[in-house]
Amino acid sequence: MALLTLQDACLAFGHVPLLDHTGLSLEAGERLGLIGRNGSGKSSLLKILAGLEVQDDGLLQLQQGLRRFYVPQEPEFREGVTVFDAVGDALGEVRALRERYESHAPGEDLDALQSRIEALDGWTWEQRVTETLQRLGLDGERPVAALSGGLRKRVALAQALVAAPEVLLLDEPTNHLDLDAILWLQELLQAFRGALVVITHDRAFLDAVATRIVELDRGLLRSYPGSFSAYEAAKERELHAEALANARADKLLAQEEVWIRKGVEARRTRSVGRVARLQQLRAQRTARRDVVGRARLEVDAGLPSGKIVAVLEDVSKSFGERPIVRGLSATILRGDKVGVIGPNGAGKTTLLRLILGELEPDAGTLRRGTQIQVAYFDQMRDALDPDATLADTISPGSEWVEIGGVRKHVMGYLGDFLFSPARANSPVRSLSGGERNRLLLARLFAKPANVLVLDEPTNDLDIDTLELLEDLLQSYAGTVFLVSHDRRFLDAVVTSTLVAEGQGRWREYEGSVEDWLVQSQRAAALQKAAATAAAASVATPAVAAPPAAPAPTAPAAANAPRRKLSYKEQRELDELPGRIEALETEQKTLADLMAGSDLYTRTPERIAEVHARHAQIEEELLELLERWESLGNR
Repeated sequence: MALLTLQDACLAFGHVPLLDHTGLSLEAGERLGLIGRNGSGKSSLLKILAGLEVQDDGLLQLQQGLRRFYVPQEPEFREGVTVFDAVGDALGEVRALRERYESHAPGEDLDALQSRIEALDGWTWEQRVTETLQRLGLDGERPVAALSGGLRKRVALAQALVAAPEVLLLDEPTNHLDLDAILWLQELLQAFRGALVVITHDRAFLDAVATRIVELDRGLLRSYPGSFSAYEAAKERELHAEALANARADKLLAQEEVWIRKGVEARRTRSVGRVARLQQLRAQRTARRDVVGRARLEVDAGLPSGKIVAVLEDVSKSFGERPIVRGLSATILRGDKVGVIGPNGAGKTTLLRLILGELEPDAGTLRRGTQIQVAYFDQMRDALDPDATLADTISPGSEWVEIGGVRKHVMGYLGDFLFSPARANSPVRSLSGGERNRLLLARLFAKPANVLVLDEPTNDLDIDTLELLEDLLQSYAGTVFLVSHDRRFLDAVVTSTLVAEGQGRWREYEGSVEDWLVQSQRAAALQKAAATAAAASVATPAVAAPPAAPAPTAPAAANAPRRKLSYKEQRELDELPGRIEALETEQKTLADLMAGSDLYTRTPERIAEVHARHAQIEEELLELLERWESLGNR
């Protein structure tokens, strides 16, 4: 028997039904992944299943005594509460019963209270909370207000575990969690014995956790057994079949409309059945809800930046006693797509500000390229004015936006991002989290930029928009810095990763996140094996060992000292910084000339000469930097 069943459910806000006579059932031990477009009604459905909201029509049936627990996107806690008390709040009934029993109020049935407390295992609730906090690595004495978003989400999950529900309902649990925390949550939910309904757009997370995918599409709930990968294949076949059926229905309707308009023939034949069929086709077409269109994403890459975006040599940065970046060396070239990975608070944003010139290093050398135009996507959406309209946010003071030299009306541009003209004058505060992210992307892409900095762009975005964003970034000609914990998204976009390894140490890895995970696991295994071997050698008595054979001579190249530079090479090394600086100065002068209008009043030969010299400097700079690195490493 199902734990809960939703039958013939209806729910509407405005004229568009979010639930349109649809249903859902949840069996014991099932883990449902609930997906759908932003604004389709997923969070409302989850609140209905949790008993926090009521559908307009339909029936929700529950097993008697079913324990449910709901974790929202943004958990809320009592003011001034500690972590221990916040987690204990999930046992409100047990704590209240204990207080009543211990107060011994006159007229209280203590035997009944004792029986109820024992049934709820309420005598040891403090121990249960303490064990859960230890399991999740939480300090019970810390105030909740001082915690980061990721730790607050962990406290909410601790509440759920302490409550021991039969049905756990999670709304975007991976938002604001770093990669390690997501993997931890993944293992936690895989071991969870109850039933689970989770809303998430993290495709790798769904593949690992879900046993069934339920999609909320145009007011209907459609079920797909298996993982997210299985859903993708089934959905593609389903949409293809639906498109063919709709095309046939539209063709038949068009034919019948032509027949009825002939008038004389229709009246002469008196085909009552055919007229009735036409009316039925019209009703079916009116009632049909077509697939919601996909966003059309374009980005104005502006003028190309220099070939070199940034060169870091032994760069360090600290705030007080805390090192953020220590001894980092890396080269970022035009067109690189760099993933920045690390736990919350590791300094990812600080590192990006260093690379882009918003901060200066405490030590080391940082050389930045020329003609860099940066567009920044902020995960906290601080750049959005909640009182501004959508149109003013995209193009303040103008009805037009220009993308890649093509002018678009702001209404049409908002339509590309799935905002209807009726909502163009709505305030930003009326948007959902996913819609705000779409609006921020719309504003970001309206600005010419050859360097994109995307800080958690995947939060709250639906899967279709994620896939479109992936395609856009893959074909983008500029440079991308991507901070994200979405493994599938990172794997699809990045060509290298900068990974925080603790204590301000960052390491650059070629390839995607999976490449980094493989390399880091291999390195960890080698370190563990070396530590085990060292411990074994210390523990082995020396007297029992036979005389050791002489160790084989290592290759000469491995132990050879660094070759001293010749006089000519040393002189070349000393002159290289000055030559590089002179070229960069000339490059900047030419870039300013190309950006102005005076150049284009000259002869075509002069214009071609300036552009050719600008490109030549790029090649010369790259050669000199490679030579500098080669001589410096000898």
